[in-house]
Amino acid sequence: MGDADLVGRIESLEARLAEARSSIARRFIGQERVVDLTLTALLCGGHALLVGLPGLGKTRLVDTLATVMGLKGGRIQFTPDLMPADILGSEVLETAADGTRGFRFIPGPIFCQLLMADEINRASPRTQSALLQAMQEREVTIAGQHRPLGLPFHVLATQNPIEQEGTYPLPEAQLDRFLVQIDVPYPTRATERDILLATTGAEEAAAVPVFSGGELLDAQALLRRMPVGEAIVEMILDLVRACRPGADAPAHVNEQVAWGPGPRAAQALMLAVRAEALLTGRLAPSPEDVARLAVPVLEHRMALTFAARAQGARLTDLIGRVAAQVTRVEAAA
Repeated sequence: MGDADLVGRIESLEARLAEARSSIARRFIGQERVVDLTLTALLCGGHALLVGLPGLGKTRLVDTLATVMGLKGGRIQFTPDLMPADILGSEVLETAADGTRGFRFIPGPIFCQLLMADEINRASPRTQSALLQAMQEREVTIAGQHRPLGLPFHVLATQNPIEQEGTYPLPEAQLDRFLVQIDVPYPTRATERDILLATTGAEEAAAVPVFSGGELLDAQALLRRMPVGEAIVEMILDLVRACRPGADAPAHVNEQVAWGPGPRAAQALMLAVRAEALLTGRLAPSPEDVARLAVPVLEHRMALTFAARAQGARLTDLIGRVAAQVTRVEAAA
């Protein structure tokens, strides 16, 4: 593919994404940053964790995305008594008409293209771990047999804050499989007014399909062909390594961070900055993209020490400070 052809395809994809955002806005009003970060996860072929209080539209957003992106959706309502088989499926023993008996596999709701894991932190860690292989390898192993999932395959999980009643913290290995963590805030007054008017009348606007599953796979392949400058690559490495306790980290990180992001975080950031550039109508990522995506990509991949939490330290502030230092150094160079 030549440079001119690549530029043309990127510009065409930018137009389609603008159409998709317009369609999403018919049902999920406002919160443009939340929508962009969710689309970033899909464009990168990754998964997203939406964190927010009940009633902020997280489930509505995921349902709308399934329609707009043309994906076969599945939904699991996570509860404390949910079992792994309720997610993956199970084999049942059946007796045929001729009297022979054999096992038949009944697929679970995970066999889809866009899985809504609703209130994922209400299930026990044992049940949450049923998603680990699916999220990383796009397949599940049941009764010793590997069963591939549909492509594309994405998990968009919603989560109430950990402090809410009846919730469990997600395992670190599962958190690392989410490309981004998206914090869903309260809407502004103007946005909330628009929501009231749009959702309490006789009819509600409906989203329309813009993409198909195959077109999303093509978009993901095109995203990986977007050029990334050497300075941006070095900036990503500097940022991820500076957030990881060790020789490359500043003193305040070594003092306050218990464990930091691994190589998967750098991979996620490398893809996410491309998607950020694509969604803002540019052909290549910039230092501002790295700084803007530092918190969504890194926050759930780090943990503060007990002493730092006791002192009121916040990961978002720490990551923002490191990102500002890294981008200033690279800009000066």
